[in-house]
This record gives sequence, C-alpha cells and structure tokens, in this order.
Amino acid sequence: MLVDRHDDHDVDDWLDEERPIQDDRLRLIFTCCHPTLGVEAQMALTLRLVCGLTTRQIAQIFLVSEETMAARVTRAKKKISAARIPYRVPDSDELPERLSAVLAVVHLLYTTGHTDPTSDELTCREFTTGAIELARHLLALMPDEREVRGLLALLLLTDAKRETRIDAAGRLILLEDQDRGLWDRAAIAEGTALVWEALRGGRPGRYAIQAAIAALHCEVSTYAETDWPQIVRLYDALNQVWPSPVVALNRAVASSMARGPRAALDEIARLESEPCLVGYRYTHAAKADFFRRLGRTV
Repeated sequence: MLVDRHDDHDVDDWLDEERPIQDDRLRLIFTCCHPTLGVEAQMALTLRLVCGLTTRQIAQIFLVSEETMAARVTRAKKKISAARIPYRVPDSDELPERLSAVLAVVHLLYTTGHTDPTSDELTCREFTTGAIELARHLLALMPDEREVRGLLALLLLTDAKRETRIDAAGRLILLEDQDRGLWDRAAIAEGTALVWEALRGGRPGRYAIQAAIAALHCEVSTYAETDWPQIVRLYDALNQVWPSPVVALNRAVASSMARGPRAALDEIARLESEPCLVGYRYTHAAKADFFRRLGRTV
C-alpha cells in the first residue's frame, strides 16, 4: 500500500509551509532521498518508509536476502540519527541532486506492482497506478528533465499491456501470445510521444532507452515483426549508461531472438557467475527457453 508514513518521526515534521512540490507523496520521497545517504540506502529507506513496501519486497528488488536488506535499512536509520540529518523538504535548487534516486524509487515501486514474486497476487494495481501518478507529478514539477519523460514513457508503455499479461487462472501470458488488440492504444501513443521527447537533445539516459525498447515492442502489430536487432543495439546503449548483470541478461534474451539461442547460451554462461544472478529466476528461465528452442529438453 502506498502510504505517507515512517517509523520514528511525525510526518508533519517533514513538511514545510513553503513547498515547491505540490504532491505530498512526492514531497516525502524527495525528503527521504537525502544525498548524505548512499543511493541504495536512499532508495531502500524510501521504499520502506514512504511507499509501504515490505523488507522482503525490497530485498527481491535488489537481489539480496531479506536479512541483508533489513540490516541496510537499519544502518540507514542509524546514520540519519547519528548525522542529525534534518527531515526537511528540499528547496527547488536541491531537487536535481536528488532526482536520480527519486526516479529509481518511482520505477521500483511500479516494478514491484507489475510483478511481485513475494505475493500470492502477481500484480498490485495500487502500486502501479500510484507510480504512474507520481511520475506525472514529477513531470509537472520538472518538465525540462528528459529522464522524467523517459520514466513516464516507460511506465505507460509497460502498463498498456496490463490487460493481456495474465490469464483467467492467474498465469503469465508470454508476450508472443498476448492479444495486442487489447493493449491500451492511448497509453501507447502518449508513451511513444514522450519517448521521442526524451531521446532528443543529447545522450539519452537509462529510462529513455528502456522506454525506447518498450516502444519497439508496442508499435508492431505482431510479435514476428519485432525489430530484435534494434532492440539488441538499444540494450548495448543501455549497458553503457547503466551497466548491470540484469541488463546483460535482457540483452542475451534479445540476442537469442536476433541471432538464435545457441549464441545467446554463450552470453548466459558468462553471466551465471554473477553473484546477483545465481538464484535469479529469470536467468534459469531464459536458459531453459534457449535449450527448448534448440530441442534440448533433458
């Protein structure tokens, strides 16, 4: 549940009378994302105290154990107390230095609502809807920030497929099997327009590139028409601005569609030694699918 709350202080102490940020939830997120803390600590603390995610959900996001994440949140709270960090809504000129963490918080809130492996329900509309609303407020607050446009585009394009992701029994429907006629065309049109705006004016950021990938999936009428070589190139660009094993894994999946599963298996083999991917369910799922497509079922 998206709530305005925290553990040790009264929420009113965080809020000033003069406020450049009109949405109370967004104000709390900017307040909690204090630059004195490390970026991961900012995100974890904000997701826990402001957005209402459980420690287990946050641990899943960061691909660590629940115990490890609990310890991180505790250390962040202690640092706030020891350093006497004030719970004060930042002024307008302080917002840019906090923007990266705020964008990540909104994105991770949506991601948790989109697919939550810790819950009996695969999706949580409260989280996804709340994240899109926060992204809209953020765009109204900082309309010149291209990555804000990129984030909102990414969420809209992802959310456009929500009605076709799950069957009546609650099982995921593969992208290739989804009924594209049921996708939200208004959301796709809005998201695609935002992608073009986010890509203009220099080197794009991680959200703009992710949104461009999402747009390529949405703009074709059939799965067979998907421009996989272009998606691979976009993943290469994404890995330049946001290098991570998960990005490399997604690139391997796209590469398997562009070049065949055998070559992609070599990429997976190189990634399997990454600590955060050892128990990652999508690593095993991707590898199993590559073997299936090669006719190796044992």
